[in-house]
Amino acid sequence: MVLGTYKDTICARATDKAIQKVSQDGGIVTALLSYALDEKIIEGAVVAGPTEDMFKPKPLVALTADEIISAAGTKYTFSPNVWALKVAVRQYGLEKVGTVAIPCQLMGIRKMQSYPFATRFLADKIKLVVGIFCMENFPYASLETFINEKMHSSMDMTMKMDIGKGKFWAYNDEEELSIPLKETHGYEQAGCNICKDYTAELSDVSTGSVGAPSGWSVILSRTETGDSIFKKAVEAGVIETKPIDSVKPGLGLLEKIANGKKTNATDEIKKRVEMGLPVPF
Repeated sequence: MVLGTYKDTICARATDKAIQKVSQDGGIVTALLSYALDEKIIEGAVVAGPTEDMFKPKPLVALTADEIISAAGTKYTFSPNVWALKVAVRQYGLEKVGTVAIPCQLMGIRKMQSYPFATRFLADKIKLVVGIFCMENFPYASLETFINEKMHSSMDMTMKMDIGKGKFWAYNDEEELSIPLKETHGYEQAGCNICKDYTAELSDVSTGSVGAPSGWSVILSRTETGDSIFKKAVEAGVIETKPIDSVKPGLGLLEKIANGKKTNATDEIKKRVEMGLPVPF
Protein backbone atom coordinates (compact mmCIF):
# COMPACT_ATOMS: atom_id res chain seq x y z
CA MET A 1 0.00 0.00 0.00
CA VAL A 2 1.36 3.38 -0.96
CA LEU A 3 0.32 4.89 2.39
CA GLY A 4 1.45 1.92 4.45
CA THR A 5 -0.77 -0.11 6.75
CA TYR A 6 -3.48 1.77 8.61
CA LYS A 7 -6.73 1.04 10.41
CA ASP A 8 -8.59 4.27 9.72
CA THR A 9 -8.13 7.61 8.03
CA ILE A 10 -9.93 10.86 8.74
CA CYS A 11 -9.56 14.64 8.56
CA ALA A 12 -9.09 16.33 11.94
CA ARG A 13 -7.93 19.32 13.94
CA ALA A 14 -7.52 20.31 17.59
CA THR A 15 -10.51 22.03 19.18
CA ASP A 16 -8.39 24.17 21.53
CA LYS A 17 -8.07 27.63 19.98
CA ALA A 18 -4.76 28.21 21.75
CA ILE A 19 -3.32 25.12 20.07
CA GLN A 20 -4.78 26.13 16.70
CA LYS A 21 -3.13 29.53 17.00
CA VAL A 22 0.41 28.21 17.43
CA SER A 23 0.18 24.99 15.42
CA GLN A 24 1.10 24.40 11.81
CA ASP A 25 -1.93 22.57 10.40
CA GLY A 26 -4.62 21.36 12.76
CA GLY A 27 -2.42 20.93 15.85
CA ILE A 28 -2.93 17.17 15.97
CA VAL A 29 0.51 16.29 17.36
CA THR A 30 0.20 18.85 20.15
CA ALA A 31 -3.39 17.91 20.97
CA LEU A 32 -2.79 14.17 20.96
CA LEU A 33 0.36 14.24 23.09
CA SER A 34 -1.26 16.70 25.52
CA TYR A 35 -4.32 14.48 25.83
CA ALA A 36 -2.16 11.39 26.42
CA LEU A 37 -0.25 13.27 29.12
CA ASP A 38 -3.41 14.55 30.83
CA GLU A 39 -4.91 11.04 30.82
CA LYS A 40 -1.65 9.54 32.18
CA ILE A 41 -1.23 7.35 29.11
CA ILE A 42 2.26 8.86 29.04
CA GLU A 43 4.25 10.61 31.76
CA GLY A 44 6.11 12.88 29.37
CA ALA A 45 6.86 13.45 25.71
CA VAL A 46 10.04 14.06 23.75
CA VAL A 47 9.32 16.89 21.31
CA ALA A 48 11.25 19.34 19.13
CA GLY A 49 11.54 22.12 21.67
CA PRO A 50 12.25 25.83 21.21
CA THR A 51 15.65 27.50 21.44
CA GLU A 52 16.93 31.06 21.13
CA ASP A 53 17.02 30.47 17.37
CA MET A 54 13.34 30.02 16.54
CA PHE A 55 13.80 27.48 13.75
CA LYS A 56 16.70 25.54 15.26
CA PRO A 57 14.94 23.10 17.62
CA LYS A 58 16.45 20.84 20.25
CA PRO A 59 14.85 17.86 21.99
CA LEU A 60 12.70 18.74 24.99
CA VAL A 61 11.43 16.25 27.55
CA ALA A 62 8.03 17.85 28.09
CA LEU A 63 6.35 17.04 31.39
CA THR A 64 3.39 19.40 31.06
CA ALA A 65 0.87 20.31 28.38
CA ASP A 66 2.27 23.84 28.32
CA GLU A 67 5.73 22.49 27.50
CA ILE A 68 4.27 20.40 24.69
CA ILE A 69 2.47 23.47 23.33
CA SER A 70 5.73 25.44 23.46
CA ALA A 71 7.10 23.05 20.82
CA ALA A 72 4.13 23.39 18.45
CA GLY A 73 4.70 24.18 14.79
CA THR A 74 6.75 22.53 12.08
CA LYS A 75 10.51 23.04 12.01
CA TYR A 76 12.08 22.10 8.71
CA THR A 77 15.42 21.20 10.23
CA PHE A 78 16.44 18.21 12.32
CA SER A 79 15.78 17.70 16.03
CA PRO A 80 17.40 14.49 17.42
CA ASN A 81 14.37 13.37 19.40
CA VAL A 82 15.38 9.70 19.31
CA TRP A 83 18.55 10.51 21.24
CA ALA A 84 16.48 12.24 23.94
CA LEU A 85 14.31 9.17 24.57
CA LYS A 86 17.19 7.76 26.60
CA VAL A 87 17.37 11.04 28.53
CA ALA A 88 13.64 10.84 29.28
CA VAL A 89 13.96 7.35 30.72
CA ARG A 90 17.42 7.39 32.34
CA GLN A 91 17.58 10.96 33.66
CA TYR A 92 13.90 11.83 34.16
CA GLY A 93 12.87 8.34 35.25
CA LEU A 94 9.82 8.18 33.00
CA GLU A 95 8.12 4.80 32.65
CA LYS A 96 5.72 5.83 29.87
CA VAL A 97 7.04 8.07 27.12
CA GLY A 98 5.50 9.60 24.01
CA THR A 99 7.30 11.28 21.14
CA VAL A 100 6.91 12.84 17.71
CA ALA A 101 9.10 11.62 14.87
CA ILE A 102 9.72 11.87 11.15
CA PRO A 103 9.99 8.67 9.03
CA CYS A 104 13.76 8.15 9.36
CA GLN A 105 13.55 8.52 13.14
CA LEU A 106 10.68 6.04 13.23
CA MET A 107 12.87 3.45 11.53
CA GLY A 108 15.37 3.79 14.37
CA ILE A 109 12.71 3.61 17.07
CA ARG A 110 11.08 0.48 15.65
CA LYS A 111 14.43 -1.24 15.11
CA MET A 112 15.27 -0.49 18.71
CA GLN A 113 12.01 -2.04 19.84
CA SER A 114 12.52 -5.08 17.62
CA TYR A 115 16.12 -5.64 18.78
CA PRO A 116 16.17 -4.11 22.27
CA PHE A 117 19.29 -5.81 23.66
CA ALA A 118 21.41 -2.66 23.44
CA THR A 119 18.59 -0.40 24.68
CA ARG A 120 17.19 -2.34 27.61
CA PHE A 121 14.96 -0.43 29.99
CA LEU A 122 14.03 1.94 27.15
CA ALA A 123 12.29 0.21 24.25
CA ASP A 124 9.30 -1.03 26.25
CA LYS A 125 8.71 2.41 27.81
CA ILE A 126 7.78 4.07 24.50
CA LYS A 127 3.97 4.13 24.62
CA LEU A 128 2.95 6.52 21.83
CA VAL A 129 4.74 7.60 18.66
CA VAL A 130 3.12 10.27 16.50
CA GLY A 131 4.59 10.48 13.00
CA ILE A 132 4.73 13.49 10.70
CA PHE A 133 4.42 13.37 6.92
CA CYS A 134 7.86 14.30 5.56
CA MET A 135 9.26 14.78 2.06
CA GLU A 136 12.66 16.17 3.10
CA ASN A 137 14.51 17.82 5.94
CA PHE A 138 16.99 20.69 5.65
CA PRO A 139 20.15 21.66 7.54
CA TYR A 140 19.64 24.93 9.39
CA ALA A 141 22.17 26.58 7.07
CA SER A 142 19.92 25.72 4.12
CA LEU A 143 16.98 27.48 5.76
CA GLU A 144 19.20 30.52 6.22
CA THR A 145 20.03 30.41 2.51
CA PHE A 146 16.35 30.24 1.56
CA ILE A 147 15.38 33.17 3.80
CA ASN A 148 18.43 35.42 3.63
CA GLU A 149 19.71 34.88 0.10
CA LYS A 150 16.78 33.69 -1.99
CA MET A 151 13.98 35.66 -0.30
CA HIS A 152 16.17 38.62 0.71
CA SER A 153 14.71 38.62 4.20
CA SER A 154 15.99 37.68 7.67
CA MET A 155 15.65 34.66 9.94
CA ASP A 156 15.12 37.06 12.83
CA MET A 157 12.03 38.51 11.12
CA THR A 158 10.54 35.15 10.14
CA MET A 159 7.61 34.01 12.25
CA LYS A 160 6.58 30.85 10.40
CA MET A 161 7.68 28.58 7.55
CA ASP A 162 5.52 26.28 5.46
CA ILE A 163 5.57 24.13 2.34
CA GLY A 164 2.55 24.07 0.06
CA LYS A 165 1.27 24.73 -3.45
CA GLY A 166 4.68 23.86 -4.88
CA LYS A 167 6.48 26.54 -2.87
CA PHE A 168 8.52 27.07 0.28
CA TRP A 169 6.90 29.89 2.28
CA ALA A 170 8.17 32.26 4.97
CA TYR A 171 5.94 34.63 6.90
CA ASN A 172 6.81 37.74 8.88
CA ASP A 173 4.87 40.71 10.23
CA GLU A 174 5.12 42.56 6.94
CA GLU A 175 4.68 40.06 4.11
CA GLU A 176 4.42 36.52 2.81
CA LEU A 177 7.50 35.36 0.92
CA SER A 178 8.02 32.26 -1.18
CA ILE A 179 10.32 30.46 -3.58
CA PRO A 180 9.49 27.53 -5.88
CA LEU A 181 10.23 24.17 -4.27
CA LYS A 182 12.51 23.32 -7.16
CA GLU A 183 14.89 25.99 -5.84
CA THR A 184 15.23 24.03 -2.58
CA HIS A 185 16.34 20.83 -4.31
CA GLY A 186 19.92 19.96 -3.51
CA TYR A 187 19.77 21.68 -0.13
CA GLU A 188 18.07 18.81 1.71
CA GLN A 189 19.78 16.20 3.88
CA ALA A 190 21.42 13.62 1.59
CA GLY A 191 19.56 10.73 3.19
CA CYS A 192 16.19 12.22 2.28
CA ASN A 193 16.74 11.32 -1.37
CA ILE A 194 16.73 7.58 -0.65
CA CYS A 195 13.89 7.60 1.91
CA LYS A 196 10.75 5.93 0.52
CA ASP A 197 8.45 6.86 3.38
CA TYR A 198 6.38 10.04 3.11
CA THR A 199 3.54 9.24 5.52
CA ALA A 200 5.45 7.98 8.59
CA GLU A 201 4.30 4.41 8.02
CA LEU A 202 5.86 3.01 11.22
CA SER A 203 4.10 5.37 13.64
CA ASP A 204 1.12 4.68 15.91
CA VAL A 205 -0.66 7.65 14.36
CA SER A 206 0.63 9.74 11.47
CA THR A 207 -0.52 13.17 10.40
CA GLY A 208 0.10 15.91 7.85
CA SER A 209 -1.64 18.65 5.94
CA VAL A 210 -1.51 17.10 2.46
CA GLY A 211 -5.01 16.10 1.40
CA ALA A 212 -6.74 18.26 4.03
CA PRO A 213 -8.26 21.73 3.73
CA SER A 214 -6.43 24.69 5.27
CA GLY A 215 -6.17 24.46 9.05
CA TRP A 216 -6.88 20.72 9.12
CA SER A 217 -4.79 17.55 8.88
CA VAL A 218 -5.16 14.06 7.49
CA ILE A 219 -4.84 11.35 10.14
CA LEU A 220 -3.79 7.74 9.57
CA SER A 221 -4.37 5.55 12.64
CA ARG A 222 -1.93 2.68 12.20
CA THR A 223 -1.72 0.58 15.37
CA GLU A 224 -4.22 -0.59 17.98
CA THR A 225 -2.60 1.79 20.45
CA GLY A 226 -2.69 4.77 18.11
CA ASP A 227 -6.24 4.13 16.94
CA SER A 228 -7.50 3.75 20.51
CA ILE A 229 -5.84 6.90 21.85
CA PHE A 230 -6.93 8.98 18.87
CA LYS A 231 -10.56 7.87 19.15
CA LYS A 232 -10.59 8.54 22.89
CA ALA A 233 -9.25 12.05 22.24
CA VAL A 234 -12.08 12.62 19.76
CA GLU A 235 -14.65 11.32 22.26
CA ALA A 236 -13.21 13.66 24.88
CA GLY A 237 -13.69 16.65 22.57
CA VAL A 238 -9.98 17.36 22.27
CA ILE A 239 -10.06 16.72 18.52
CA GLU A 240 -12.81 17.31 15.95
CA THR A 241 -13.09 15.37 12.72
CA LYS A 242 -14.54 15.28 9.22
CA PRO A 243 -14.93 12.20 7.00
CA ILE A 244 -11.96 12.01 4.64
CA ASP A 245 -14.22 11.57 1.62
CA SER A 246 -15.97 14.86 2.41
CA VAL A 247 -12.87 17.06 2.05
CA LYS A 248 -10.71 18.19 -0.82
CA PRO A 249 -8.17 17.48 -2.18
CA GLY A 250 -8.49 14.25 -0.18
CA LEU A 251 -6.49 11.02 -0.15
CA GLY A 252 -5.89 11.07 -3.90
CA LEU A 253 -3.31 13.84 -3.58
CA LEU A 254 -1.69 12.21 -0.56
CA GLU A 255 -1.37 8.91 -2.43
CA LYS A 256 0.12 10.68 -5.45
CA ILE A 257 2.79 12.44 -3.40
CA ALA A 258 3.60 9.36 -1.31
CA ASN A 259 3.95 7.26 -4.46
CA GLY A 260 6.15 9.92 -6.04
CA LYS A 261 8.54 9.83 -3.10
CA LYS A 262 8.79 6.03 -3.28
CA THR A 263 9.47 6.16 -7.03
CA ASN A 264 12.10 8.90 -6.79
CA ALA A 265 13.86 7.19 -3.88
CA THR A 266 13.94 3.86 -5.70
CA ASP A 267 15.50 5.53 -8.75
CA GLU A 268 18.11 7.27 -6.58
CA ILE A 269 18.97 4.04 -4.76
CA LYS A 270 19.53 2.25 -8.09
CA LYS A 271 21.74 5.12 -9.25
CA ARG A 272 23.87 5.01 -6.10
CA VAL A 273 24.23 1.23 -6.27
CA GLU A 274 25.42 1.49 -9.88
CA MET A 275 28.02 4.02 -8.72
CA GLY A 276 29.20 1.65 -6.00
CA LEU A 277 27.91 3.81 -3.17
CA PRO A 278 26.49 2.25 0.02
CA VAL A 279 22.74 2.48 0.64
CA PRO A 280 20.85 1.33 3.75
CA PHE A 281 18.18 -0.62 1.85
